[in-house]
Amino acid sequence: MKQSSSNRKVNEQAREVIASILLFEISDPRLEMVTITGCEVSYDRSVCNVFYTTEPERYEDVAEAFSKAAGRVRSLMARKLSWRIAPELRFLLDKSVDQAERIANALAADAHRNAVVEPTEADVPADADAQANARAEEQEPRA
Repeated sequence: MKQSSSNRKVNEQAREVIASILLFEISDPRLEMVTITGCEVSYDRSVCNVFYTTEPERYEDVAEAFSKAAGRVRSLMARKLSWRIAPELRFLLDKSVDQAERIANALAADAHRNAVVEPTEADVPADADAQANARAEEQEPRA
């Protein structure tokens, strides 16, 4: 779905406000080291999908903390924004970061597996130099 510039601004404004609230005004230790990766605010501003990421071993704790803190975050967000209504917040785990990391690891493993190693004596035939010299002599133009 194509976004207008005003819709992108609203989404970014919501993301910045929520990130600031989590950083400075929410004291739940389970919500430390959580990154708000994006927000999608509905056209009428009644719902805001908030995408976040954190370490994989903390997914359940963070989801539980967000469900408990959603009301407080919503009220603080309403105070900071000049919107007519405070949107309902839906906190959704953003798995794109995990997928990108998995792809990067797979590419690194593939590159390591396909790396060309310096040839050893066993890889080069014993008569390779003689054959190369003979081919070079054949290709030289005679004067």
